[in-house]
Amino acid sequence: MKMPRGGRLFLATCLGSLFVLVLYFQSITKPEYGVKTGSRPGKIRRSPLQTLYNGDQQLDLLAAQRSLQGRRELLEQACLSHTRKRRVLSPEDLKHLIVDDKHSLIYCYVPKVACTNWKRVLMVLTSDGRYTDPLAIPANEAHVAGNLRTLSEFSVPEINQRLRSYLKFIFVRDPFERLVSAYRNKFTRRYNTAFHKRYGTKIIRRHRLNPEPEALEKGNNVSFQEFVQYLVDPRTQREEPLNEHWERVHTLCHPCLIHYDVVGKYETLEPDAQAVLSLAGVEGTLKFPTSGKSTRTDGNMAAGFFKHISPFYQKKLFNLYRMDFLLFNYSTPEYLRTR
Repeated sequence: MKMPRGGRLFLATCLGSLFVLVLYFQSITKPEYGVKTGSRPGKIRRSPLQTLYNGDQQLDLLAAQRSLQGRRELLEQACLSHTRKRRVLSPEDLKHLIVDDKHSLIYCYVPKVACTNWKRVLMVLTSDGRYTDPLAIPANEAHVAGNLRTLSEFSVPEINQRLRSYLKFIFVRDPFERLVSAYRNKFTRRYNTAFHKRYGTKIIRRHRLNPEPEALEKGNNVSFQEFVQYLVDPRTQREEPLNEHWERVHTLCHPCLIHYDVVGKYETLEPDAQAVLSLAGVEGTLKFPTSGKSTRTDGNMAAGFFKHISPFYQKKLFNLYRMDFLLFNYSTPEYLRTR
């Protein structure tokens, strides 16, 4: 079997006898596939991947592209520096990669990094007119399994063809700001009773001295310190994978095995999202929803939460999320006391 130019072939086995071939590209200069437009039969328009790599976009898009290209290069360098073993990919690894066949896009969603709004946008893009306004889609509907297709649902040849020819993008965030955001949403909101029961009761039982019976029953008053102790407890990952809301990005999206063409950041969400929509050719008809929240988790808020975490646990937590800091070029927060 002849290897495609510029690519590396990985053979992945799922439990049992299911095999998945994943093509990993260090660089892509001439995408193979165009996309037929709906306006003129037979006319071929450039795919987002071709638009990105051919470099003949408008000046504003070119400026955004230079920033995105720098992030891609930093990610590739970090992968080479900090990963030693190439493990194989299985269908389970592809469940966070959402596919838009109409616009040749693959998006790896990361909870607490604007993923609800990206799912809404993709529902508009893939709905054949059923949805037109992302913000009109209820948040819970955006997360319903089956509303969007994931790469894990396709056959081996279909997976390879899409990885080879679609624009693959991911949005990331400062790891500890994302973690604090997840804690605030899942453990300090009264409506998240499912998380309180599923995780809160376990956390309180293991990490609180002399807990009250009500706390053991409801699990609705977990402190951030108890949450951190739970995360770094060796038993936690031995028992089951971390929940996706606080799982590491490199574990959810495998950026050293899958070549992401666009690495967007939460800190520059609006221009980065605009760049993706421009590459997809829909910037004139669709706008990425902006958040009006005034209580969004930022560095100052995260620093306040970490102020009460001992240096011992801060260091353990940093080591747990270290790869996300390294791969996506985030500096060690100044508020950490790990020495």
